[in-house]
Amino acid sequence: MDRLGHLLGRLAALEVRVRDAVAARRAADPAPDDAFRGLYLSDEAIDALLDAPRQPFPAPPEGAGLLPAAAGLTALDTELLLVAVAPDVDSRFEQFYGYLNDDVTRRRCTAGLALRLCGLPEAVAAGRARLDADAPLLAAGLIVVEDPGRPFLSRTLRLPDRVVGYLLGDDRPDPQLRPLLDEVTPVPGLPDVDLLVRALGSGAGLAYLQERAGGSGPALAVSAFDRMGRPALSVDAVRLAGAPELAGPLLREALLTGAGVVLGPLDGVDVGACLEAFSRVDVPLVLYGTGGWDPRWSKRPALRLDAETVPPAVRAAVWRSTLDGRLAPGVDPAEVTAHFNLGPPQIRRAAEAAVLSARAVGGPVTADLLRRGARGQNAAGLERLARRVEPAVDWPDLVLPPAVLGQLRELAARAHHRDRVLDQWRMRPGGGRGRGLTGLFAGDSGTGKTMSAEVVAHSLGLDLYTVNLATVVDKYVGETEKNLERIFTEAAGVNGVLLFDEADAIFGKRSEVRDAHDRYANIESAYLLQRMETFDGIAILATNLRANLDEAFTRRLDVVVDFPLPDVELRRALWDRCLGTALPRSNDLDLAFLATAFELAGGHIRSAAVTAAYLAADADRPVGMADLIGAVAREYRKLGRLCLDREFGPYLALTG
Repeated sequence: MDRLGHLLGRLAALEVRVRDAVAARRAADPAPDDAFRGLYLSDEAIDALLDAPRQPFPAPPEGAGLLPAAAGLTALDTELLLVAVAPDVDSRFEQFYGYLNDDVTRRRCTAGLALRLCGLPEAVAAGRARLDADAPLLAAGLIVVEDPGRPFLSRTLRLPDRVVGYLLGDDRPDPQLRPLLDEVTPVPGLPDVDLLVRALGSGAGLAYLQERAGGSGPALAVSAFDRMGRPALSVDAVRLAGAPELAGPLLREALLTGAGVVLGPLDGVDVGACLEAFSRVDVPLVLYGTGGWDPRWSKRPALRLDAETVPPAVRAAVWRSTLDGRLAPGVDPAEVTAHFNLGPPQIRRAAEAAVLSARAVGGPVTADLLRRGARGQNAAGLERLARRVEPAVDWPDLVLPPAVLGQLRELAARAHHRDRVLDQWRMRPGGGRGRGLTGLFAGDSGTGKTMSAEVVAHSLGLDLYTVNLATVVDKYVGETEKNLERIFTEAAGVNGVLLFDEADAIFGKRSEVRDAHDRYANIESAYLLQRMETFDGIAILATNLRANLDEAFTRRLDVVVDFPLPDVELRRALWDRCLGTALPRSNDLDLAFLATAFELAGGHIRSAAVTAAYLAADADRPVGMADLIGAVAREYRKLGRLCLDREFGPYLALTG
């Protein structure tokens, strides 16, 4: 449709009516020879404007309209719109309206003049009602009635700049909306697109998509609108809630362009005022969030659907389409990131971040860059509640018995193959259980529990988030549960490994109720049991006191790993590993003696090795046996153990 041609053709007809109005004004003028008339707009000036040769307005195309039918405008509404837009399209109408208003400073059409130009008496209620606040023209933001303090008939009519631009053929979105809009691309193959298309096509004006882990509400909604042949405006709900005055311009933009609106996520966001604006105009609206639908959000009933986890084949297609031709040989992005819960928009952002990193180093996109880009999609909320650790150790850094290493690799394999086992093979049906993965690391202090959690996170390309119990446990009743809920909620949107160190402090056994303290302690444990059941992430509980954990927690654990104290052979390997390859060593080192004589866990061996390195650095010499014996003696004193002759043997004199 040629909107500009149609508009100019309609203005030609309006000019005829202006001529008639000018003639009528002169005929009714009691003082046509007023000497002061020229101080405003003279008859001769208006005659010159009307009689000057100009290009005629073209005739409008047959069947064309100024605005989409969804605006719900009547023929009178269209005429009022045309009268109001005239000064923005043809500057002569400013002088025409100033002359007809008998006020050179008022060069826009007033409500009374608009009604007269449309052939209606000023006192007809039906005409005046088309300029009420709830009438289509004003409800959709297509026209603005200014000067509310004036009598109705002398109030000025104005079109917003975006409406004028649209009528002149400009399809660019309103500049003030651009900060709110997200670019979301349709994704073929998403589940439930057909159902959403049928619902929207049958008149469901409001839908709510509850996002499951790895699902994408915006991608599903945009794909449905694309299937219907509609553009979509994807809007960030947090930014819109911070600027609710933009709900009107957003509604107007959707109406002008025939677009559907996709708004979310609604988690913790109050958009009630924004949704109220949408109830006045027929624009399809799809909301999304991770929580359930709250009927208080809108008076209209909403169609409720789930945005299910994006199938692996669809994720692989999005990775390939974004990274086409940029991947290093042999790198399969879908395989590398199989354990990440990412929706299509997140995948695209992760891929673009990986491409930028590859350009910075001047190479192709590698597996490490893909994982880094995927980790970059994590929200920052969890970092306020837990300490983020970017893993720097890998499997070769672990010195553990083969059976323990095998269990750790099993835990990593479970995380890597969750999609296939739980989604494709449906091995966890019903019961409301989440897709989470939970492991228990039990063993004495220093046996490698925390380091093993870091290695598991590194092998999956994930960050490790260590929960600080000081930010969780609270002496006030119910506050500990609230703190844990905040952690679990934030962790659900993060691709990372959640580590609860000293977990027995909050996952303790329930006991017989003897007083109020016991009852509230049992409530806390019961809450944790339920919350762990629905958790969708990866969590590791580390404890020195496995016996203190409630048996019900043990049933819900996927993997239980017991970390024993190292034997002589492992202690010998630990001493060698902790001393490293960069530290200069003296020829008198006897690592076999250290491993045989001192029954220390790996953490204590590492601490002793660091102490010995400081002693050697202070003496400016390679680390020697005296340094190591002195460091072990210091470690013994920290542990409250005596330095005995049967352990230190010939080196007892070096203990100081």
